Amino acid sequence: MGVRFSILASGSTGNSMIVETREHRILIDAGLSMKKIEQLLQERQTKLNEIDAVFITHEHSDHIKGLGALARKLRLPVYANSRTWAELEKLVGDIAKEQVRIMETGERIQFGALTVESFAISHDAAEPVGYCFYEKDLKISLATDLGYMSPKVKEKIADSDALILEANHDVEMLRIGHYPWNIKRRILSDTGHLSNEAAGEALSELISSKTRGVYLAHLSRDHNLLDLARLTVRNILEENGILNKHRQVQLMDTYFDRPTKWEVVGEV
Repeated sequence: MGVRFSILASGSTGNSMIVETREHRILIDAGLSMKKIEQLLQERQTKLNEIDAVFITHEHSDHIKGLGALARKLRLPVYANSRTWAELEKLVGDIAKEQVRIMETGERIQFGALTVESFAISHDAAEPVGYCFYEKDLKISLATDLGYMSPKVKEKIADSDALILEANHDVEMLRIGHYPWNIKRRILSDTGHLSNEAAGEALSELISSKTRGVYLAHLSRDHNLLDLARLTVRNILEENGILNKHRQVQLMDTYFDRPTKWEVVGEV
């Protein structure tokens, strides 16, 4: 069987990702307009009406901007925990009751051979989550909008075949940047975002012999650069001997305005 995925867009201007098997296609977050999501899916030879469900990580606008329009047009089931749904109801307009699917944090949902599991993360939202996707012994993990990398999150996303992890900002770029100090303090806090350095240190513990691809995600357009994020993480991994030990691992970029190529995990 196998699973494949594409990160349609990642960053403060909008986030969305598609995961598919031969039987099902699911969308994680809808943080761009429905028109833009449709365009990004077309770039991956996928139609909007082929999506089976949407899973939401949390209620911030860069993760739900297109959700209301998309859900109403396609009559899709939308999965989120009850605290997130309480916020979504205020933000995305009317969604039919039969489309509202409560998936409490830690629960698992089955789509044919694909299992979707949520886990708690630290961020300044009602009850934010990351997701793991399983098919037999294959595992893909998504963890962005992390204030810090807790032991519980590390445990959940360890031994992933593919890992999408936040590398939001360079600390020095953020400190000297134009944001007001209260915003900088929020980003740097335990309910803010993960820095390049923190991502590199976490990956030093997370990468295993199973891991093939690591995607650096949710980069700030104001306080980070693709090359800087990759270089910082790579240097930390090299200093810790990880890339020498696990030569199969590839560090991959994500983009705010275009999708990544399909990443195939197992046989599709």
